[in-house]
Amino acid sequence: MRVAEPLKLKNSVELKNRFFKSAMSETMANKRNQPNEKHIQLYRAWATGGAGVVVTGNVMVDRNALGEPGNVVIEDEQDIDILREWARYGTQNNTQLWMQINHPGKQSPKSMSKEPVAPSAVPMANKYKGAFSPPRELTEGEIKNLVIRFVNTARIAKKAGFTGVQIHGAHGYLINQFLSPHDNRRKDAYGGSLENRMKFLIEIYEGMREILGHSYPIALKLNSSDFNTMGFTEDESLQVVEKMASIGLNLIEISGGNYEKPKMSTGTDSEIFFIDYAQKLKERMDIPVVVTGGFRSFESMEIALEQNHTDMIGIARPLALEPHLPNQILAGSNVGITTQHLTTGFHALDVKIGPAVGNFYYAMQLKRIAQGKSVRRHNNAWWPLLHLVGTHGSEAFKPRRKK
Repeated sequence: MRVAEPLKLKNSVELKNRFFKSAMSETMANKRNQPNEKHIQLYRAWATGGAGVVVTGNVMVDRNALGEPGNVVIEDEQDIDILREWARYGTQNNTQLWMQINHPGKQSPKSMSKEPVAPSAVPMANKYKGAFSPPRELTEGEIKNLVIRFVNTARIAKKAGFTGVQIHGAHGYLINQFLSPHDNRRKDAYGGSLENRMKFLIEIYEGMREILGHSYPIALKLNSSDFNTMGFTEDESLQVVEKMASIGLNLIEISGGNYEKPKMSTGTDSEIFFIDYAQKLKERMDIPVVVTGGFRSFESMEIALEQNHTDMIGIARPLALEPHLPNQILAGSNVGITTQHLTTGFHALDVKIGPAVGNFYYAMQLKRIAQGKSVRRHNNAWWPLLHLVGTHGSEAFKPRRKK
């Protein structure tokens, strides 16, 4: 069985199998954005569940720039003890635990940031203007400071015992904003050509590599495209991966879209998201690739690996419903790899609330796992909807990313 085979990275780190638990936002930090016992128990469940790599939900580098309530923030070593516990339990069972490191840029809601920052002062599209304040353009000095913040968070992750890091360069967050010509209209060394637009990402990576060493895994989550005619294109994405592979990046996870264009599929007939892009990538360069999303059968996983369309099987939401899914598959169980389709029974309402309620439903399951409870599988959108409104009030239906 191909999913059971180990994968050796070029830095000689060996991943025990091909299951990759992709990032999901836990939103479980306390009011001071600190990790806690819930994180420990949730990641303990995933570590014992059998995945070769488990990636955390995005950890922010600046307490004044959050993507949503409940984000973990690491600016210094004040939480090193609880981070060590998180890493200790999350690396059980020979599991690789990688911290996803991020900054939201302009995708920080009004409730989080009154004046978010971005490469350029380009506001969100009209549909989202009510939820996000217009961003302020970063100065070159502030950009350099943010590079330092990313590197410092990675340093603390390694010190705490996390076995790798993933740079979040997708989903319209800050690094993706720098890469996108729609969001990045700068005239200095960080704007204009693709070479300049990827400078922020390269400086973050090179800073991390210098302090973490060449044997420590550094991965990147990157959009295949922004699915926007003025945004980051597939060809540009391929060029970025080619550059990052040439300077030592260990692994690339493919994703796509942002708040304004939250597309999570290539639009092809393939059940697996981004598989066509991954094929193009693998034809051009030699770097391990993770395709996340759309795997709904053991057979599709095996075919994707056998045909060299991907090197690892990225799974997210199914692991919020069954954290031991990899073990079950490896044991030969014929398990269904499913997610829940929630509905209120009213199509128009479902369209309006669907993304917010769906994200909240899975966040609720993560909290149940963290509390040692069984998940609640159902299709009734009213239950998470009422909890969502009770928890967030008027903020309930503002956009939130799940990864």
